Amino acid sequence: MDQKVIDIVFKGNVKINAEIDGLSIATDQPTDKGGEGTAPNPFQLFLASLSTCAGFYAIKFCQTRELNHEGLGIRVLCDFADKGFKVEKMTYEITLPEGFPEKYRPALIRAVDQCTVKKHVCDCLDFEIIAN
Repeated sequence: MDQKVIDIVFKGNVKINAEIDGLSIATDQPTDKGGEGTAPNPFQLFLASLSTCAGFYAIKFCQTRELNHEGLGIRVLCDFADKGFKVEKMTYEITLPEGFPEKYRPALIRAVDQCTVKKHVCDCLDFEIIAN
């Protein structure tokens, strides 16, 4: 099994960075949760990860077929249950570029549905927590 390492670095107060593949991803909490609101909180990053992954598959679909992607957009609507603590449904509204060929609409939807992050959410993964 391949393994990827993510190092967590505490940056002061509740600012926490994740170091992965030479990149640093900053998180913070909003002021009402004791943070300074200087970066997305981890849950916002989770939602953004699902959303940008869909965007990647949409843009690659267009680029691979040399389709005009100027004006391509995705708005993601998150419906919450349990008093706003759990996402019940995410709806991806794709804005197609002007003149986008109708014959590609179903294939684009299928491509966006292949998002790797979404697949991880849909297929439960195992979590193990160890304290040394």
